[in-house]
Amino acid sequence: AGAFRVPSCPRPWCALPPPRVGVGAPGMAAEGPVLVAAAELPAFAAPADLVIATYFFAFQLYCDFSGYSDMAIGLALMLGFTFPLNFDSPYKAASLIDFWRRWHVTLSSFLRDYLYIPLGGNRRGDLRRYVNLMITMVLGGLWHGASWNFMLWGAMHGVGLAVNNAVRSDAGIRVVPLPSSLVGMSTCLFVVLAWG
Repeated sequence: AGAFRVPSCPRPWCALPPPRVGVGAPGMAAEGPVLVAAAELPAFAAPADLVIATYFFAFQLYCDFSGYSDMAIGLALMLGFTFPLNFDSPYKAASLIDFWRRWHVTLSSFLRDYLYIPLGGNRRGDLRRYVNLMITMVLGGLWHGASWNFMLWGAMHGVGLAVNNAVRSDAGIRVVPLPSSLVGMSTCLFVVLAWG
């Protein structure tokens, strides 16, 4: 009675993070001398170095956030708790809506459940849906830090989500159907540019 009990993990291998090919590579490459110089002195960097630095920065963010989440999930499993998957290959997203279903799932769910839906979500017409998306994403940006950069990042994603929703709905916006690979690459490009 009252003795300290060490929790057991019935399947210790379940606490291992999911395998990721080359997880460390983007993080290491993003801190390489050419890319650090491109980030610190962009006016003196070659355009190709800036493009490469931007993409490596995006993958470094993913590896950092996903890695921390994987460690938390693994540690929780060793203690007998189950945490939800927090990153589901977000850069493979087929649209910006899909990206936000895959990127930082717990934060996305929080923003949806405690900001977007209480604001009215998509229940009050298309225009109100777009306004609610903008408010939610700008506040999500502000949550990351009290900086115009984060607010701009949130506004970019708010506009992107509004456009994505308008194209998907019957809002009268018609676009030429594009191959899914091109749409996926466009989504990734938008997300990467928004990080910059």
